[in-house]
Amino acid sequence: MTAPKPLHLKTFLMILVMVIAGPLGNALLGKGMKQAGRLALWPPADALHSALSVFGTGWIWLGVASLLTFFLANVLVLSWADYSFVQPASSMAYGVAALLGYFMLGEPVSPLRWVGIAIICLGVLVVGQTSPRSPERSSTGMDRSPTGMERT
Repeated sequence: MTAPKPLHLKTFLMILVMVIAGPLGNALLGKGMKQAGRLALWPPADALHSALSVFGTGWIWLGVASLLTFFLANVLVLSWADYSFVQPASSMAYGVAALLGYFMLGEPVSPLRWVGIAIICLGVLVVGQTSPRSPERSSTGMDRSPTGMERT
């Protein structure tokens, strides 16, 4: 049983939003934390100063907004597709994270790390060849055949 095309299109679009918004949010948080500087948790006056420094940074708020976008896209796509499809398919975000780390944060990325990311991305291509949703399951947890008969 294959999923209808609209399910595929909206699922893949939301996964694309997840792949971009998640790493972007984390990179923005990283940039904001570098701007905020080293945090102190003790004494309480220093902890308050640290909190004000963090939440007074625009990069932090942009990161939070981006991560909220990621969260909403994740919730939507999980209502349309199986977790076992969504999580591996969204792993393309590892490549986006490395690119953002390199270009936005100026972090070095070793050749071996790029090879590992390429392997992950190849796995995403394999997962992308499968249906986003498995056959419907009955309330007993057994698969239903196309005729509606339960099978174990």
